[in-house]
Amino acid sequence: MTTSVQIRVLEQLDSHLAAFTEMLIAVVHDGASIGFLPPLSEQEAGQYWEGVLAPGVILLIAEVDGQLAGTVQVQLCGKPNGAHRADIAKLMVHPKFRRRGIARLLMEQAQQAAEQADRILLVLDTRDGDPSNLLYQSIGYIQAGQIPYFAISETGGLDATNLYYKLLQQPDLKGFKV
Repeated sequence: MTTSVQIRVLEQLDSHLAAFTEMLIAVVHDGASIGFLPPLSEQEAGQYWEGVLAPGVILLIAEVDGQLAGTVQVQLCGKPNGAHRADIAKLMVHPKFRRRGIARLLMEQAQQAAEQADRILLVLDTRDGDPSNLLYQSIGYIQAGQIPYFAISETGGLDATNLYYKLLQQPDLKGFKV
């Protein structure tokens, strides 16, 4: 049985929409804090994915033996004052594919995609206490702060979110006031 992971950029969701919808529902129902609360309907999950591919969004997917195993988005800042940065968003790995290093591979490819798009600063946020905090710290992200009471949890509580950044290279500061 082959277990190699293939990471690639996806430019059209059409034939993958059902798999993306199922994965989003699975990760939300498994407790992921990615903007949705359970129970998440197929319609709501599908509508989300239909709007993901937009200018400035690089959608990376991980596949194992032809099955969708995970995804992450690199959202290139389109503002004139942010042309050097990108947001990392919606990192998710399907529960049946976890503990195989897929999230790390997706994050490595996201960084490469950002570098190819001439971005030197990556930013992201994640719920305090989630295992993703350890992943981000292990790959060089620095916690810049925490916002309390940021997101409602599935239990009705209010969770803090941690803000992280990663500087991919030192900026050339010629011509900038520092």
